[in-house]
Amino acid sequence: MGESSQQSPYIVTVCSDSLGDTAESVVRAAARQFHGQEIMIQRKSHVKQEDEIRALMEQVSREGGFVAYTLVQPELREMMKEEAIRLGVRAVDIMGPMMQAFIDTFNDSPIRQPGLLHTMDDDYFRRMEAIEFTVKCDDGKDTTAIAEADIVLIGPSRTSKTPLSVFLSHKGYKVANIPLSPEVKPPQEIYRMPGERIFMLTMPAERLLRIREERLKNLGLPHSSMYCSAERIQEELDYAAMLADKWNCHVFDVSDKAIEETANAIIRLLPSS
Repeated sequence: MGESSQQSPYIVTVCSDSLGDTAESVVRAAARQFHGQEIMIQRKSHVKQEDEIRALMEQVSREGGFVAYTLVQPELREMMKEEAIRLGVRAVDIMGPMMQAFIDTFNDSPIRQPGLLHTMDDDYFRRMEAIEFTVKCDDGKDTTAIAEADIVLIGPSRTSKTPLSVFLSHKGYKVANIPLSPEVKPPQEIYRMPGERIFMLTMPAERLLRIREERLKNLGLPHSSMYCSAERIQEELDYAAMLADKWNCHVFDVSDKAIEETANAIIRLLPSS
């Protein structure tokens, strides 16, 4: 019997004395460089005791994979290193080398307080407000709030509007995203938005067709629907181009671009407040 074509997912365990968001973000950023392989991230947050690290590392030793950790207490970091050597488990210190660079370069001492990344400051509350706004305005659900948006994303189905909106909201931007269909007029509120805050997302028809076909395949639906018609897709793209000209807005071809790349390009084009 031949080998199964389906590989087991790569397992990465995130360990933190706070939430673990920082380590998970780094892991996910690295994982994007490895296409075609499922990544399973297990998170262990609020680790305070050395015996928690022992138990965690023994579990990783049994299950496989490696550990990415952010621990600010030196005794916990030392225990992690000792257990990694004892059990032969790869452990990547996300925070330690950066803290050491500050110590060595600036002759300073760290506070060693877990969770400072999430201190309830103005920036934190601004990001939380932006995330809530963006969820409320996803996929045209609340068009009355468009006037409050920092960014409006619009485009045909499957042009990455929602994931891009979420990513931008985590950077503190209120984002409204509007699905585009020739049969449905865009909300009137968008006509009152300055074009410099509107971003039309697009891609070549052939590329969009392949993405939609894959979407229907994953849903177990036939490809014969109008959603996957080349003529229909071209009609939607032509309609998008017409609206972009009317609004004098930015147009972004999102083909083969990472969400981070498109988001950073959008932020650079935003008018200064």
